[in-house]
Amino acid sequence: MGLHITGVGTALPNYGISQDKACAIAQKGLTEKQSRLLAAVYRKSTIKRRHTVLLDQENGATPFYNGSNGSGPAGPGTGLRMERYAAEAVDLGLRASQSALSNARCAPAAVTHLITVSCTGFVSPGLDREIIETLRLSRSVSRVNIGFMGCHAALNALQVALAIANAQADATVLLCATELCSLHFQQGWNTDNVLPNALFADGSAAIVGKRAAPGKSWTCQATGSYLLPESNADMTWRIGDHGFQMTLSRRVPTLIAENLRPWLEQFLATHNLTIADIGSWAVHPGGPGILDAVRTSLSLPIDALDVSRAVLADCGNMSSPTILFIVERLRQKSASLPCMMLAFGPGLAIEAALLI
Repeated sequence: MGLHITGVGTALPNYGISQDKACAIAQKGLTEKQSRLLAAVYRKSTIKRRHTVLLDQENGATPFYNGSNGSGPAGPGTGLRMERYAAEAVDLGLRASQSALSNARCAPAAVTHLITVSCTGFVSPGLDREIIETLRLSRSVSRVNIGFMGCHAALNALQVALAIANAQADATVLLCATELCSLHFQQGWNTDNVLPNALFADGSAAIVGKRAAPGKSWTCQATGSYLLPESNADMTWRIGDHGFQMTLSRRVPTLIAENLRPWLEQFLATHNLTIADIGSWAVHPGGPGILDAVRTSLSLPIDALDVSRAVLADCGNMSSPTILFIVERLRQKSASLPCMMLAFGPGLAIEAALLI
């Protein structure tokens, strides 16, 4: 059996900002030395453009952080950021879901299970209810929400979707991952915040899936998970008084490089595969250093992660939806199968999914 991906859809906020412009905004109020260091981080990110719900024009400033809402030097409080999440997340999630249903040629009423994913905001009733109401899904659709798991959360959701498809022959699953990372920009100079500020962006992606018939391509056959030892503090995601705060240690690429191959070889062996058998790679671009670590660890060809790098350049790191943007591009170009999906998140954890 397995989960056959019948449709993929993505959505971005209406306006984007070049990485150069984003850097110039982030440099305001910094010392000359801090500005130079910040510029180097933004340049090395390899990102060209990011999208955010906080813009009201292309390449505009972000008035949400200019103090006009009464916020202080640390920026808006978490309550204000969650109000903005509630106001903005629905449109993105609806657009991605509608696109996926259209791509799958699936009537909304046919959806039996809805899985929503987000780690950048909390509101209830939330996106799941809005999708049901606006797209006219059945009011008896089964719902699951996966929250606060970080960049690999779409793969955790895919694991749930696979279990549903294997258990229920007539199930049709709609999975929607929506993140507004820009709501958690951290103002001022703090070395823990510089890299997240330079990488993260907003976006939404959705897939439609159902139990696979024999021979169907782009079928999720298996998922896997591995929690790296002694890595609890190397990637964290916590709720603070002024938004959600991420820390990324410099050890993350090294930890991935050291631990990924031994675990992945064992995972693939259980499916009678080796790394050399994988035809394409959908690797979450947590940053260029992480992509380099994956390629080095697995001894992949230099162009193996080109699609991941292109999504990072075009959209930035959108957290959980990002890997589905990559899958969309791979499907559009009829990439070779099997495809290995990999993402990394707080824990430090590796999540994987095998598409055949």
